[in-house]
Amino acid sequence: MLLLSEEADVLMLSTNSLKNDMNSSNKFVAGLALCTIGNLATADMSRDLAPEVDKHLKSPQPYLRKKACLAMSRCLTKCPDMVEDFVERTVSLLKDRSHGVLITVLQLMTQVLVIDMEVTAAEGMDPFESPCRVAFVKLVPSLVKLLRNLLSMGFAPDHDVGGISDPFLQVQILTLFRLLGAGDEKASEEMNDVLAQVATNTETSKNAGNAILYECVQTIMAVESEDGLRVLAVNILGRFLLNRDNNIRYVALNTLARCVVEQKQVDSEDAEVSEEGANTASSALQRHRTMVVDCLKDPDISIRQRALELIYHLVNHDNVETLTAELLNYLVLCPREHRADICTRILRVVEKFSPDDRWRVDTLITMLTIAGRECTREVQSSTIVYISRSSDELRACATHKLMKAIRDDDGGQRGLLVVGIWCIGEYGDMLLSPYTYTTAPGNEVDGNSEPVTISFMSNEPSEVVDTVEEVTKRHSCPENVKEAALTCFTKLTDRFSGVADSATLDRLHSLVKAYKGSYSLELQLRSCEYTALLNAVKGLSMPKEGDDVFATTEGGTVSDVVSKAAKEALARMPVVDLKVMRRKAAKFTDSGMDMHADRFVPSEKPAAAKSSGDQNLLDLEDIFGGGSSSAPAAPASQQNGGGDSNLKSTESGSGIKGDLDLLGDIFSAPTPVPTAPAPAPAGGFDPFSGTPQMQQQPPVGNISDLFGASPPAPVATPVSAPDPFGGVAASMQQPVPVPVPTPVPTSVPASTPPMTTAAPDTGVDAGSITVPAFTHAGISVEFECTKPEIWNKQNSVLVAKFKNSSGAPIYGLNLQCAVPKYVTMEMTPPTSTTVPVTGGQGKEVTQTVKITNTMLGTKNLMLKLKISFTSNGNKIEHMATCSGFPAGAY
Repeated sequence: MLLLSEEADVLMLSTNSLKNDMNSSNKFVAGLALCTIGNLATADMSRDLAPEVDKHLKSPQPYLRKKACLAMSRCLTKCPDMVEDFVERTVSLLKDRSHGVLITVLQLMTQVLVIDMEVTAAEGMDPFESPCRVAFVKLVPSLVKLLRNLLSMGFAPDHDVGGISDPFLQVQILTLFRLLGAGDEKASEEMNDVLAQVATNTETSKNAGNAILYECVQTIMAVESEDGLRVLAVNILGRFLLNRDNNIRYVALNTLARCVVEQKQVDSEDAEVSEEGANTASSALQRHRTMVVDCLKDPDISIRQRALELIYHLVNHDNVETLTAELLNYLVLCPREHRADICTRILRVVEKFSPDDRWRVDTLITMLTIAGRECTREVQSSTIVYISRSSDELRACATHKLMKAIRDDDGGQRGLLVVGIWCIGEYGDMLLSPYTYTTAPGNEVDGNSEPVTISFMSNEPSEVVDTVEEVTKRHSCPENVKEAALTCFTKLTDRFSGVADSATLDRLHSLVKAYKGSYSLELQLRSCEYTALLNAVKGLSMPKEGDDVFATTEGGTVSDVVSKAAKEALARMPVVDLKVMRRKAAKFTDSGMDMHADRFVPSEKPAAAKSSGDQNLLDLEDIFGGGSSSAPAAPASQQNGGGDSNLKSTESGSGIKGDLDLLGDIFSAPTPVPTAPAPAPAGGFDPFSGTPQMQQQPPVGNISDLFGASPPAPVATPVSAPDPFGGVAASMQQPVPVPVPTPVPTSVPASTPPMTTAAPDTGVDAGSITVPAFTHAGISVEFECTKPEIWNKQNSVLVAKFKNSSGAPIYGLNLQCAVPKYVTMEMTPPTSTTVPVTGGQGKEVTQTVKITNTMLGTKNLMLKLKISFTSNGNKIEHMATCSGFPAGAY
């Protein structure tokens, strides 16, 4: 029994041996066989040996009856269909006088009840109306009488533990009560009195008494008990909080949190319940609020975390100020890795229970000064929204507070800097006037019942600019803070236009222009755009011709309409409507958008793609879980065979193009290799050809099109070379870095017929060539391409080689491949799903793909790849297109 498990095959041979041992006259031999069944019995063994175990349930020896109950519990767990056959036998054993037998019988009843409820629920029936439960509910009066006898029993040396009569049996009875009383008012009413007696008369000086009280509290909270009984249970848990044993305090905090959550669910489901009855247990818990707050100062971090969870549930409109102050105090002392979660929780509390706008804004600013480095973008954005939606008086107060906090900060609280700089840019004119306000009396956050007057001095415009500029000059200043500072400088030019001197305004202009040569693209872009905006406010045009985004006039100045629009752009932002914002966020969440192809196209496009029968593109929806907006247009392009139709299909698609959107263009576009003996009149690369001829030429493959980088308009641009005379065709070309098409390589003969079973002689080495596929998240994939058959050029063998440069092994490797319909593919599993670090002692991981291109010489090989793996504990997925195979050879 000690050396085997239930999966061991030798157990199949031991069934007969166990049956013989159970029939032994020696009770210890029979008991050992029952113990083996209770630990190792499989479903087949349980079915075969259940009759033998049932015989021992009737044994005159308590020793064997006790072990038989435990063995039967195992048998019924493995074979739930036998539960109903042993209900009557279990009920008859409740009259046993042996406490050991009673404990095992109650365990058996509990197991039978749990199994029967699961089976009944699986069959779609009401689990509270199962036959076993109905039979056991009738035993509640007998169980109540048994528990009363244990409570009134005097000292019994055989069953006394710490002055308590048989605590193990009491705990088993209370556990069974919890199952029988759940959802049954009649059974709960019968056990309410004895539960109150247990909760009142049990001693708490010993651990045995605490165990009984803990089980009693769980039973009271689970059954349909009275409100007074629930208050008694909460008070018991409150006494547990005074215990010096951390284990008991942890259990109390955990149970209190669970009780509060369950009570809130009950109150939300039952809207007609009265306020007094619904909040009795919750109000009793509020009386122990001080002890819960004291647990935040406990040296044990598990106690602090459980107390923190409970405090979140205890907050209501009456105590929000006090408990929020405690949360802010704990925020100062808690580990840094927990601060982000605590900030988010405080934000939820403030949003739901804030008494007024001033308290809400003050609390959020205080939180940013404590944990601005760790707070999330959501906290920063919410703070800005609440400040913008408040009154002008509160905006002035918040801006002055943030200005002072930024001056006192060392640059580490990044969230504070973002919010503060944003407010300075929006409401910087309010800093030029002093501000004074008086706190309300009885402020529990400050711990002072007397009103306090707080005053802020006025600031000069140059002082405000100095404060923001000092933040940006720090070496530790992050890029997002500099971006906010650029916006702030731009808006301060409007806020200080009538009050600041010319030197300050010129300084603001120079600060905006300072990042025109920044290495950061975002900072450079903002600097250039804000400079253009400020010039438009002055009525000036851009210094260079062609760069004016504000429609300059011939005289070098912008129109009045543009100047007015630029001034309006610098005005204060409109108030954010929280209801609209939340509605949009909920709509975005419910749309099921993810990082895959579901976000690219509407749901109607894949259906149209499936209905097309002439397309050469595989249906990739089942492989990669998405659709392609260009799939319906691909057949039209193939049928017409011209660049015009391909251009139209691209322009008529969705404006949002992802990897799958371009599959139709990739697999249906003709290759740049001319396959006809004589090219069409408009098919050559005539530099003198006009615009009509350029539109009629078929599009040439463009590497930027493979990755969805080029916009729809310049799809036909690479067809012909730019007009050397600067005609209309040259002026209409987009500045996309597309190489000028050149005549086909000499290694590909132009006289090769388009439809041949063997590929033309391309001049490619008959040996292997290496084609890089992609590199992502530390893993690189490249294909080693070979021709296995000299007489059949259509067949190719691609060996994918995986290289790992992430510094840690990659696990769960899975590579999927999709090809056009003119290509057949056979893919073998990888040599290993674990990719070791390249250069180490591990073997190289490869995967073989056999390809047959039935249109070799007419269409090139292209692969759509999807790889998934786990690196450093993170699940990573990536999609890419591989089209770098030699033209005409693969």
